[in-house]
Amino acid sequence: MLTITRLDQQDARLLIQGARQKADEIGVPMCIAIVDESGNLVAFERMDGGKITSVTIAQDKAFTAAAARKATHEYNEKCVPGSLVFGIHTAMGGRLCVVGGGLPVSVDGEVVGGIGLSSGTPDQDMACAQAGIDHFLKARG
Repeated sequence: MLTITRLDQQDARLLIQGARQKADEIGVPMCIAIVDESGNLVAFERMDGGKITSVTIAQDKAFTAAAARKATHEYNEKCVPGSLVFGIHTAMGGRLCVVGGGLPVSVDGEVVGGIGLSSGTPDQDMACAQAGIDHFLKARG
């Protein structure tokens, strides 16, 4: 039998709050997705002005980060012609996302979920995702 540590709604709200604060700071309305360790959606927020296409992209980034236990930009760096990973973004019906902005959420070295952001540039999405994680970890003490 497995014991699983999983994000709850309070955790998800902290992650969203931190990401949203950074998005407000940089002036880019984001779509913010939080998933559990299996990649299933726990919470989602589309800020006013967040792109329609980013609703799905943010969720796919969070899914990829949690399920693969790897940041989406790490896939991007490896997903080039000639690499053994090239083409992975077409797996699972295109659900695996290799665009920066998805980060695994870890507690005590264990991946407990993922956060995905979309609507800005990949660097902006990544910064907001990291801000969400930083806020979450700070609030946990």
